[in-house]
Amino acid sequence: MLAPFLLAVSFICVSCYRPVVLVHGMFGSALSEFGKTFENWIKSEHNGTIIYAIRMFEKLCSLRPMWYQIGKINEQVREIMRGHPEGVHFVCYSQGGLLCRGIVSSMNHNVHNFISLSSPQAGQYGIPRKWDRYMPANCIKTNIYKFFYTHFVQNHLSVANYWNDPHHQTLYRNYSVFLSHLDGSTPSPNMSEYKRNFLKLRRLVLIGGPDDDVVTPWQSSHFSFYDENENVVEMKKQKFFQDDSFGLQTLYNKKRVDIHTFPGVVHRKWYANRTVFNSAILPYLT
Repeated sequence: MLAPFLLAVSFICVSCYRPVVLVHGMFGSALSEFGKTFENWIKSEHNGTIIYAIRMFEKLCSLRPMWYQIGKINEQVREIMRGHPEGVHFVCYSQGGLLCRGIVSSMNHNVHNFISLSSPQAGQYGIPRKWDRYMPANCIKTNIYKFFYTHFVQNHLSVANYWNDPHHQTLYRNYSVFLSHLDGSTPSPNMSEYKRNFLKLRRLVLIGGPDDDVVTPWQSSHFSFYDENENVVEMKKQKFFQDDSFGLQTLYNKKRVDIHTFPGVVHRKWYANRTVFNSAILPYLT
């Protein structure tokens, strides 16, 4: 009598874990970022979890424009969701976090928990620190808007789609074809749809830290960003939050936004840090 009981309990424990969709970052790949880390760790901690690591737009292909990537990834994600009506979880790293946000905003999804791991959700305004050795990074940062805020580059380069220059907000609103539309900074006929879909999330998990050497400001991973003087303005004082343009304030007020800060983690170590995984990712993958 005991064996069938234990078998039934084992089946229940395995089936209680929703599938997990992993989305890699810029210049990365599913194998290089998740193959020896999240995929192994999830399986060892939550035996039986089905994992889908998106193997699209890897390496240089990650520079393709954001909406183009989202459209193609949506096709695969839609099939995944169709096979799992109970819902899925998203774990999305760096640029992948913005891709996932575009997905949950633009489609009728069944994502329960969306975990954004060191993603510039409020935009990027900075050059990776390690590039300082090879190029005048500050000069590039302050002038690249002339290149990024053009129709041609917006239609061809992913990072330009979420480059948010605090000194040239009019150009950002006029030329950005991705992030300013998701935030509601640029009026969009899809805004009500974005908000409706975003609010279907059960929980939004935002992870970042002060030693990140790529996301700038690092607080962008928590939806905070620079003002025109490059002072960091917290999430709750951002216009898109106060206007609740895409539903962030609503989620926050319903206590469905969790914010985690980890010092001592550089950008390329987020997906390899077991402490981050155990503390801020694993608990949400049930």
